[in-house]
Amino acid sequence: MIEPILLALIFAKIKGYKIRLLFKNWAIYPVLTFVLLYVISEVMIFNDNYTFIKYTSVFHYFYLLTFIILIIKYKLNISAIIGSIFIIIGSILNNIVIAANNGKMPVFPTLSYLTGYVKSDSFMKVKDIHILGSGVTKLKCLTDIIDVGYCIMSIGDICIRVFVFIILFNTIKVINKT
Repeated sequence: MIEPILLALIFAKIKGYKIRLLFKNWAIYPVLTFVLLYVISEVMIFNDNYTFIKYTSVFHYFYLLTFIILIIKYKLNISAIIGSIFIIIGSILNNIVIAANNGKMPVFPTLSYLTGYVKSDSFMKVKDIHILGSGVTKLKCLTDIIDVGYCIMSIGDICIRVFVFIILFNTIKVINKT
């Protein structure tokens, strides 16, 4: 989930906002702590260590909850509502494809094979909700098909990440106006 944070920082910089003001307040540090944990978990996966992968859904839940601090502190109520709509849409899209594929989320790795993030036996080792996609996969366009080399996302996952972008960008915007 580092992509929406980087995009929010880049977009804010392009818009002329001062990014460093974000780091002068304690409210961003719970979010950054979870980002660091996310990076550590991705490095572990790259090194064939799947010990904590079973906790990723709980981890993502708590990660998104850390944004409540920013929402409350900077009164981002409208942004939170808009972002929450994206979370709901993303969750619905993911649940639709999972239901259509017998409770599993098909994954179509491409670039991740080259980077080493996914190996030929990864899905056999992990044994979670994700399975390797095939020709019998239903609703392929909603499955995990967007491969960035260290993460494979669905359209639903991208919708969920929009929430992070909206909250972080608007936090930077509010901080710059005060």
